[in-house]
Amino acid sequence: MNPATALATVLVDELVRCGLTDVVLAPGSRSAPLALALHAESRVRLHVRVDERSASFLALGLAKRSERPVALICSSGTAAANFHPAVIEANESGVPLLVLTADRPPELRGTGANQTIDQVKLYGTATRWFAEVGVPEDRPGMVAYWRSLACRAYQRASGPANPGPVHLNMAFREPLIPDGDTSWSEPLDGGANGPWVRARVAPPPIALHIPPTRRGVLVVGDGAANVRRYVAAAGMAGWPVLSEPNGGARYGDHSISSYHYLLGTSEFADSHRPDVVVTLGRPGLSRPLLSWLKRAEEHIVVAPDLDRWPDPTRSATQVAQAVEIPVASGDDSWLHAWRQADAAVRAGLDAVLDVSGTTEPRLARDLVDALPNGALLFCGSSMPIRDLDQTMRPRRGIRLMANRGASGIDGLVSTAMGAALAHNGPSYALLGDLSFLHDQNGLILGPREPRPDLCLVVVNNDGGGIFSLLPQATVRDSFERVFGTPHGVDLAYAAAATGTPYTLLGDVGDLPKAMRGEGPRVVEVRTDREENAAVHGRLREAAQDAVREFLNS
Repeated sequence: MNPATALATVLVDELVRCGLTDVVLAPGSRSAPLALALHAESRVRLHVRVDERSASFLALGLAKRSERPVALICSSGTAAANFHPAVIEANESGVPLLVLTADRPPELRGTGANQTIDQVKLYGTATRWFAEVGVPEDRPGMVAYWRSLACRAYQRASGPANPGPVHLNMAFREPLIPDGDTSWSEPLDGGANGPWVRARVAPPPIALHIPPTRRGVLVVGDGAANVRRYVAAAGMAGWPVLSEPNGGARYGDHSISSYHYLLGTSEFADSHRPDVVVTLGRPGLSRPLLSWLKRAEEHIVVAPDLDRWPDPTRSATQVAQAVEIPVASGDDSWLHAWRQADAAVRAGLDAVLDVSGTTEPRLARDLVDALPNGALLFCGSSMPIRDLDQTMRPRRGIRLMANRGASGIDGLVSTAMGAALAHNGPSYALLGDLSFLHDQNGLILGPREPRPDLCLVVVNNDGGGIFSLLPQATVRDSFERVFGTPHGVDLAYAAAATGTPYTLLGDVGDLPKAMRGEGPRVVEVRTDREENAAVHGRLREAAQDAVREFLNS
């Protein structure tokens, strides 16, 4: 057996023994040993994509939704460089990826050999661990090295406290395909009962105990862990819960869905300063919330990994791996005030949205309301997730995700595809037109590839809608050219190029009907950027009026 085939066969087998179930492959020549080993491996689900960037974000979505490592494989050269954005997102959002890049052997590096670049630590600090595997050789000891390496890589990627991407760079000499010879200097078999190395998970950390208080607040952002336990504890303590949509805690009687507007009104923010704020995950959608956190007297950040705790406002006073929120006795006036104010603002927001026509904030609200129980909603990182944050009413029964680690708009179609493939139920995505166009290749599916049940709802305002809500909008002379960036693309043709079913939504009331179907499909919703900015202004005014009326009542 040639060494390249032996390494690929052993490595794939050991990763499967560790628990690997999904692999994404971008085809190439130098990665042929891995590709052939995977094609012959019936215990994994193989996904093949022709574009490395789309492949990497597909793997990201699979790993993000399944919460387990997914392997990602490519050939050498710029193929590996195209993985970098997804590796960065996985690093920032704690998603377990096993990145296996094929490489030329050392004697070809630095010589101008075709498709050869420096791939050693290619992704810099964006990985949890890197290993240069080395050129495989037919000598005793190789099998133990390869199998223990695979176990270490899988464990480092999966965490458990700090999951993220791991990079193995694998140099292969030719021949790259099986030669018909099965002999090797030692047995290639793995352990009799599972992985070569069994990693044991550490016991749960000792929780930090907070003094009992009724004037506490639980804030939940992206990537939060153990959400239900903390929401239940906050409920017993009488605390309001301020959760971003992708935080997974916007449900129940304690959920304050209009916190963006409440805290954006100075009178309310000043009069509702808590004794303590406990933060899960990484909040980052609402500027009023972040400004309010800066003024918290006691701000406890819960971070499973104490080497990486989120604190963008530099307001944390304590960081703990776990927190115990005790039941507090006393009246419930604190929570009651939050809930009354939230109800008043919610009514004001809904009154504006109900008469706004087919607008982006209304689409976001109505889309969540229309989703069936058990659905997954993947949301774009720019305006769609912010519209959801500001308009989504509390509800149970859905899973909402977004790429908010680095908050880029690249690879979102593919990430949504991957998340849908890992989700057991119907899946939907809410994306902007630029995000959709940025990853059109995500719609390319070969005839033998697993096909997700995914409806992509694309808001088309012919450009970068978020800039119309930022100070850049006041620079009228240059705004359209360098910020608005109208593209004029007919999305129906973009969908038709890949044979993806397409629907143009005329009225937001027809949204549930438009989303019906099976497999990948696109629903386009056309909006106007200037009208969108005006609707956001009316929402802000209605919310402020409602808050002030509540405070003066």
